[in-house]
Amino acid sequence: MASSCEALLAALKDCVLHSDCVLKQGNLPSACLRDHLSELPEECQSLRKAMFECKRGMLDMRKRFRGNIVGSQFEYVPKPPPESLNTTQTASASNPPEPPSSSSATDA
Repeated sequence: MASSCEALLAALKDCVLHSDCVLKQGNLPSACLRDHLSELPEECQSLRKAMFECKRGMLDMRKRFRGNIVGSQFEYVPKPPPESLNTTQTASASNPPEPPSSSSATDA
């Protein structure tokens, strides 16, 4: 696929993977895009439409000289992982293990 649509594709993948359709209902991302489109968040639906327009622009002969503008100006910033995964990591980070006492080292 052309580089003009890569950022849109990455954002769409990330959005669908973090949606309730995949995480809570256990559907495949492809099934969510095909069969459960109305259950996806507005952001994913917008990204899907933008991805369609970007692919369409790659085939449009009128845009050969001007370039495909639909996806070229999009900048993708990945989302942080869901909160359920972060709670176990932050709990261990807030209570770091105590370092060994230096008194036992001086006794030897």
